[in-house]
Amino acid sequence: MNKLNLYFSWVSRLMVGSVFIYSGFVKGIDPLGSAYKFTDYFIAFNANWASGMAFGLSIFQSMIEFAIGAAILLNLKPKQSALGALLFMAFYTPLTFILALTNPVHDCGCFGDALILTNWQTFWKNIVLTIPVIYLFAIRKKQPTKLHCYEQWAGIGASALFILGISWYATKHLPILDYRPYKIGTYIPDGMVYPEGAAADIWESRFIYSKDGVNKEFILQNLPDSTWKFVEAKHLLIKKGYEPPIHDFTISDSEGNDIADKLLSSTNYNFLIVTYNLEKTQVENVERINQLVDFCAVNEYPVYGLTASTDEQIEKFKEKTGATYEFYATDEITLKTMIRANPGILLVKEGIIINKWNVNDLPVGQKLSENLLHQPISNYKKQADKYYIYTLILLSTLLIAIYLHLRPIFEQKRRRKL
Repeated sequence: MNKLNLYFSWVSRLMVGSVFIYSGFVKGIDPLGSAYKFTDYFIAFNANWASGMAFGLSIFQSMIEFAIGAAILLNLKPKQSALGALLFMAFYTPLTFILALTNPVHDCGCFGDALILTNWQTFWKNIVLTIPVIYLFAIRKKQPTKLHCYEQWAGIGASALFILGISWYATKHLPILDYRPYKIGTYIPDGMVYPEGAAADIWESRFIYSKDGVNKEFILQNLPDSTWKFVEAKHLLIKKGYEPPIHDFTISDSEGNDIADKLLSSTNYNFLIVTYNLEKTQVENVERINQLVDFCAVNEYPVYGLTASTDEQIEKFKEKTGATYEFYATDEITLKTMIRANPGILLVKEGIIINKWNVNDLPVGQKLSENLLHQPISNYKKQADKYYIYTLILLSTLLIAIYLHLRPIFEQKRRRKL
């Protein structure tokens, strides 16, 4: 392999490996978010029967992407990893083209919540990425590695186990990194602001009229005369305008009153118990929530149960768990975005999200009164530190990979000097 091909293969591995690793990682840290996206697509294509597989598919996809990326970046099993990347792109490139044409879901979800791309942006990204993937597949037999076969498979297996471990942790607790608009430290009202001059949605109205048994569609500027009979109107979204990070944030009481402003302006500690679907709620740790409610009652901290479930489901849940707190209606997508747990708990004061817990991590007993309100500041610092820690881990991995790819070049130059 000449020098030009050597450099191009190195750049191709760096490009493809980095994209696959990043894509697999941001999905792996938020498997529930990826599962929600799979479900959105299944519903859009009238394949509701497949929704039960959404979570398993999200885990599998992040694991495969991350493992393929690590293998390509570190030149592990080059034949198999190049084939895996090619098959991956051969499936998703035409699929994203169909999604770009039909646009069933506005956000593709290919990089989770870390980087939002439209379906067309995703398609062109795949087109660009396919070029180095094809090249790597073409030269797959010319990519020697000094590692033994079992060492290469061990490296691939370790990368797969790494992302599986992160996904397991996110499911049992909360994602190690939170890219959503409801992260700890967020001042919720700021996320609801429309910037001055922000683009608005562009709609087009079409009107159906009938005459002599024939229906015909008209636009507003070209309506028919009075001999035509109006049938119906259709309003189509032509172009999506600016949408603030936090939208559809409403909290309705039993009488339909929105109390969101009251909550956001409260100077007290407010505990939000988020259960987007009461029929799917974990009830194993319901005693932790009941203890929290008792603690709040003693200390006069408001408790809000937020759910998208029906009144009938709420009553069944209360009978089953002994819940004594009030439930309020909130959009299901909003609840899923607020916290990746069912149930999950948010602590809000003066519109600021001070802390978040999966019910599995909620303090109990004496620790509840000792630590509940003393942890937020330290937890927020830990959350901020995580961004630096995991950025350093990924950066270190990238530097190791670059060194491994440059090592043969250094060795070649050293031999020439000798």
